[in-house]
Amino acid sequence: MLPPGSRSSPPASKEREPARRSAAQDWSRLEPACYHGAMPAPEGVFVDDLPSDAGDGAPLVVLVHGTMDRHQSFARVRSRLMASCHVISYDRRGYAASRAAQPPARGIDDHVRDLEAILDGRRATLAGHSYGGTVVLTLAARRPDLAGAVLAYEPPLAWLERWPTADGSRTSPFAGLTAEQAAAGFLRRMVGEDRYERLPLRTRQEAEQDGEALVAEMTAIRNDPAPFDPHAIEVPAIVARGELTSDHHVWATELLAAELPNASLRIVPGARHGGHQSHPREFAALVEEAVLLSGDTTRAT
Repeated sequence: MLPPGSRSSPPASKEREPARRSAAQDWSRLEPACYHGAMPAPEGVFVDDLPSDAGDGAPLVVLVHGTMDRHQSFARVRSRLMASCHVISYDRRGYAASRAAQPPARGIDDHVRDLEAILDGRRATLAGHSYGGTVVLTLAARRPDLAGAVLAYEPPLAWLERWPTADGSRTSPFAGLTAEQAAAGFLRRMVGEDRYERLPLRTRQEAEQDGEALVAEMTAIRNDPAPFDPHAIEVPAIVARGELTSDHHVWATELLAAELPNASLRIVPGARHGGHQSHPREFAALVEEAVLLSGDTTRAT
């Protein structure tokens, strides 16, 4: 929600206290990967920078999309935030307008470096959907000075043994498939067979061009060391999921909310994994809540 006098929104979600931390979950064995500082501005990465209707000094929000997605999926979320926030969204390296960015992203470290370069020293509220949620959590662990607060909607914890795989393999989730075939199969699972078959051929061909990025990031997140230690993320965090989401997102968000030192769990009624698109008002309200938690009532643009 927003301060008095700003645009109001109805309650966005149910609130649930995080489950008690389980001694059986040993995060220490995950060995968070090393990080070697900032990179230059990400050449070839498309950034959509939308100043707030409120003018200079509005709090900065950065939206980070998930796998096989693009920044435009946040369009209805951004339209609800612009009255009070300076909103940045971008196509992650390898996707849509950033497909030709070089070098290609090999894993989450490259996406975190791109996000850090986009921030350019500015502190922001970071909101990520799916893989984008893992990106913002990783940056918050490594550069807490840049993260006022984070919102992570159903971030995958694919490095955990419990995380499901399509074929039971931990090492090669797309074995025997071309990048295009991997992208088509991923899209079929996301939207359903019937809806996939009704998609225009051009849409399917466009999605297949994201196959290389899909294979690289999904293989890496399963096999590389854990990108972050949740106990090290001290900034305020909201972990969110849809009420109707898959079982693995239920246990993963509950686990993550319990492990993060300063987190709360939110459940968006009626939503599934794509809550930022199906429930943009509720998603935007969660972003606004994170902005309040950050304390960033003003921020240089």
